Parts: sequence; structure tokens; C-alpha cells
Amino acid sequence: MSFELREHTADVAVEATGGRLGELFAAVADGLTAAQCDDVPAGVGDRFELSVRSESRESLLFDYLDELVYERDVRGVLPADHDATVTAAADGTWRVDASAHGVPFDAVDAREVKAVTYSEMTVEETDDGWRAYVVFDV
Repeated sequence: MSFELREHTADVAVEATGGRLGELFAAVADGLTAAQCDDVPAGVGDRFELSVRSESRESLLFDYLDELVYERDVRGVLPADHDATVTAAADGTWRVDASAHGVPFDAVDAREVKAVTYSEMTVEETDDGWRAYVVFDV
């Protein structure tokens, strides 16, 4: 799994890949972290868990990233070192069960990402696994 930050007018975008859908979600979340901070100390902060359910893969990715922004604001930490598992339910809904380290803001020099956007968002299966492109409002 990997990600790259891409310039996008006044915003920032993340292009990510993963062998499994959960790896893709974690890679995009790692990109969100990188968009907010250049140097994140490893293993700092308590690990927290979250679960999100939605009606499609794209809306699940949006809601998951939006939940990470919410957790950042409520907990006062930078979510980092992401792990995610994505599953499809029999009723057609999708679920992500994830965890991240909550790195205290006093341990990093962080920039603000205001929100996740649907602008140009893609989640697609490729011959090598999965690919996503997500734009963040800065």
C-alpha cells in the first residue's frame, strides 16, 4: 500500500493504492496524516478504534476520512499509523473497522486540513488491487 500527495489548485489531493480495500483506506488515511504533518513520530500516542458504515465504497471512504477529521478535532490529536478492514454486508452496505494512533498535537507541527471533499473522488479496482483519489479542503 502506498500514497502520494498531489497538488490540487488551493487544496491537496491524495492518490493511493492497496492490494485490499482495507489497505487502500489505510493508505488514504496515511495520506491525510501526511497532508497535515511532514514528520510524525512513530509509536507516540494512544491507539483508538472506530467503525463506520455507509451505502457505497466511495461514501464509506468519505465518511471514514471525515470521522478521522472529527476524531482529530474532538481528541485534540493527529490520527496516524492507520489500520483498516473493509467488509461488504449482505444488505449492500459497507463497513470499515479501523484504528489509529492519536499523536498529541504538542508532539507535532501540524497544518489544518478542513474537510474531505467528494470533488474528483474515485475508488476503483485495478488489475493490481485498488486505487483511490481524494481531495482535501485546506
